[in-house]
Amino acid sequence: MAAKRRTEEMRDRVVLGEFGVRNVHTTDFPGNYPGYDDAWDQLRFEEGFRVDVVREEDDVLEFDMVGIDAAIANAFRRILLAEVPTMAVEKVFVYNNTSIVQDEILAHRLGLIPIRADPRLFEYRNQGDEEGTEIDTLQFQLKIKCSRNPQAAKESSDPNELYFNHKGKDHAKFSPVATASYRLLPDITLLQPIEDEAAELLQKCFSPGVIEIQNIKGKKVARVANARLDTFSREVFRHEGLKNLVRLARVRNHYIFSVESMGILPPDVLVSEAIKILMGKCQRFLNELDSVPME
Repeated sequence: MAAKRRTEEMRDRVVLGEFGVRNVHTTDFPGNYPGYDDAWDQLRFEEGFRVDVVREEDDVLEFDMVGIDAAIANAFRRILLAEVPTMAVEKVFVYNNTSIVQDEILAHRLGLIPIRADPRLFEYRNQGDEEGTEIDTLQFQLKIKCSRNPQAAKESSDPNELYFNHKGKDHAKFSPVATASYRLLPDITLLQPIEDEAAELLQKCFSPGVIEIQNIKGKKVARVANARLDTFSREVFRHEGLKNLVRLARVRNHYIFSVESMGILPPDVLVSEAIKILMGKCQRFLNELDSVPME
């Protein structure tokens, strides 16, 4: 029974030690764990798989995806970053630039500006087409000129008063950027009761809200309140009296996703589009397998 429990722990938890990380090999390859049947079973997968939306506000979505392998989780992340279509500035034609900003820098800054246009309403340009059309291209014109304010006081040195349309307040690098990331759900286990001064020291080793101190029969006793909040700094391993009393791990198949939209499409739509793209990739792969002649 003890050997079976150790195997299950190896399979279910990635353990963080003082000088390394254990149990990092995949669970999605049959034969990695002796005595454990890892063969694909669709019914078992459907029973164990779930998606829980944790937080959705403005352009940020946080959700849990439970019951998948790291390869699938990373596929969602990469598709969100690189393959869900969006609109962006690609070509800039400069006719008369008299500002102090060079043409290349101006074009680069224009490329950083999010375009609020639904990419699902457009099509990809055909290969070889030089000119865009209304179904694949948006065209903007930037016409602005910095001029002196004739009503400004002669003794004034304030650019806001001296000029109309003078240099911008912020650099374009402050524009919001879409991000997509995931992390494994933290799992913290206290191997024995930790009390009084040790409990207070333990609480300081973790992110706020992770460790709670309860008063039980006149003693301060530590308990894990919310492991999800921890960032795993492994600060606890710096203390000789604590490092052997705590097990730090991550739940291997429980992924916490965070998706931030640039505001063009809501984050939940971005996730659904990523799922559609992944399904399309899988279908193309299956079609390729079906087209291979059997020997």
